[in-house]
Amino acid sequence: MGRDVPAMVFSREDRRRYRDKVRRCLDVFAQMLRESRFEFEEPKAGLEIELNLVDERGEAAMKNIEVLEAIAQPDWATELGQFNVEINVLPESLDGDGAARLERVIRDRLNHAEERARTVGGHMMMVGILPTLRESDVHEGTLSANPRYRLLNEQIFAARGEDLHLSIEGEEFLEAYADSITPEAACTSLQLHLQVSPEAFAANWNAAQAIAGPQVALAANSPFLFGRRLWQETRIPLFEQATDTRPVELKTQGVRPRVWFGERWITSVFDLFEENARYFPALLPLCDEEDPREELARGITPQLGELTLHNGTVYRWNRPVYAVVDGTPHLRVENRVLPAGPSVADVAANAAFYYGLMRVLPYAERPVWTRMSFAAAEDNLHAAARYGLDARLFWPGLGEVVASELVLRRLLPLAHEGLDLWGVDPGVRDRLLGIVEQRCLTGTTGASWQIDAVNALGDLDRHEALRRMTLRYIENMHTNEPVHTWPSL
Repeated sequence: MGRDVPAMVFSREDRRRYRDKVRRCLDVFAQMLRESRFEFEEPKAGLEIELNLVDERGEAAMKNIEVLEAIAQPDWATELGQFNVEINVLPESLDGDGAARLERVIRDRLNHAEERARTVGGHMMMVGILPTLRESDVHEGTLSANPRYRLLNEQIFAARGEDLHLSIEGEEFLEAYADSITPEAACTSLQLHLQVSPEAFAANWNAAQAIAGPQVALAANSPFLFGRRLWQETRIPLFEQATDTRPVELKTQGVRPRVWFGERWITSVFDLFEENARYFPALLPLCDEEDPREELARGITPQLGELTLHNGTVYRWNRPVYAVVDGTPHLRVENRVLPAGPSVADVAANAAFYYGLMRVLPYAERPVWTRMSFAAAEDNLHAAARYGLDARLFWPGLGEVVASELVLRRLLPLAHEGLDLWGVDPGVRDRLLGIVEQRCLTGTTGASWQIDAVNALGDLDRHEALRRMTLRYIENMHTNEPVHTWPSL
């Protein structure tokens, strides 16, 4: 969830002061790392889910303010578009039945939210991209009312100097222009948080980068955008293009994009924050009153507001997070590659797969990132987004292998081992990873189910087919059965 900001206009002096403050925060952060100022007991897991709001017909409902007022719970918040909301679940341990508790918490909160949303004519849908979304639904007028989003929109377009250009070639072709960042709101994700120690951060981030491709292949759930069938996980190229501050000339010069996989394996969490400061100009140059050096000298943990705000405008697929909780600083890896949905059971399975792998891969004697290039990991992400479980991915010791085979042969056993190390109850472990296994064996993901359902509707107009599929998807979602068991239309 992004930090709220006031509506305002920035001066050249604001930008200079902000750059200086970010560098001061970076110096203090380095000092905190040297002096072991971070407390850490055990890994903890938490998540955020972005959802779409639809009406009775399955069309986008611009009602997030009314829905949030009806829900009236602090763990729910606005997202970029008026048809988006977000739920936040705080990190906790997964041992014992922790993974099952996490699933129950999500289900209970979503059920309550759905009941309340219905009172104002809205319904929840967990999906990577709302299938019925039209180009006419995404414009500046459908941005959420939060000043943060309007300010971010202004600053991105000031940096670009021209309209956004969306160009995605998949099974069909989409080319469109947009005068706001609202197309980004089409991307609704599951974000997994893993709290780790500073010493273990680099290994955990590197491991998360290495498995991004297999994660997306397993969880693909965004095959349609503006009525076109594109990639299995179209959310990946859409997000990369919809938040791009670079006109064509800067892309040609090699200027780095703000939605970024990165360009190298790291040796410290400091590397990521330092790259942010070195490569990316400020989008929201807001300075706090806090002097982080004075705070640290007084024995008070600084919030490092400028550093964290700047980090929040660099959209890495695996992002570092610095936060202060009850006066204690913490570090988290924020995994951002997954789409939301299809069901809570699927969300829990995706989380179990990720957290299981993250308990093993970072601590291997020969870590995976020492045996594959960084470019191969990035290529895996885009191949998986395009082709889903049929993608051919590179993995050390196997070479190029179909994604489903990679998961079944190599990654699922590691995830089992990792969940055992977490202390997850074997029954919970087997149920959640069994969902992952069955997806691979049946070749069924949220994306493939959507495609098959639309194809089954035959000669219907595309939008009408998408609308009917969306309504059936929502019915199945509420059963909480995993997508590989959903009946076809």
